[in-house]
Amino acid sequence: MRMGEFSRRTGVSQRLLRYYEEQGLLAPSRLPSGYREYSEADVATVRGIRMLLAAGLGTATIAELLPCMTEDGNSLAPACSGMLPDLNRERERLDAAVADLLAARDALDDIIAATEPTGIADPEACAAIGAAKQPADIGAAERSSRSARGSGFSASARF
Repeated sequence: MRMGEFSRRTGVSQRLLRYYEEQGLLAPSRLPSGYREYSEADVATVRGIRMLLAAGLGTATIAELLPCMTEDGNSLAPACSGMLPDLNRERERLDAAVADLLAARDALDDIIAATEPTGIADPEACAAIGAAKQPADIGAAERSSRSARGSGFSASARF
């Protein structure tokens, strides 16, 4: 099947299919005209890629692991136990990322807890909020002033 039909069938954009091919994850055959021709096996391959991406793996890791995976229609499983070190390494990476996110959330919770309600309904009345907005306002005014002066290019210049 050609790329448009394959894209509709897998639910993956044509751009993403080309990216998978560039990354070595997918290798459709080519017709003499140069068009890509996808097979039923390619449908299963894309399904496997999507499952591994959903598991948090990057495309470089997927390129290493995908050839050693088997699919039963619903899930992927390693074809051999030699893949376990790689899979465990990826799990540890995800655990560290989760721990970092939880620490960031805890820090934000501490900031929220330390913030006393001011009872001020109008954010403009709060001096801290007004001061925080001021640098952005200055930057916007400066950009506006620069554009009013011109950028040095003629308005009729074409690129």
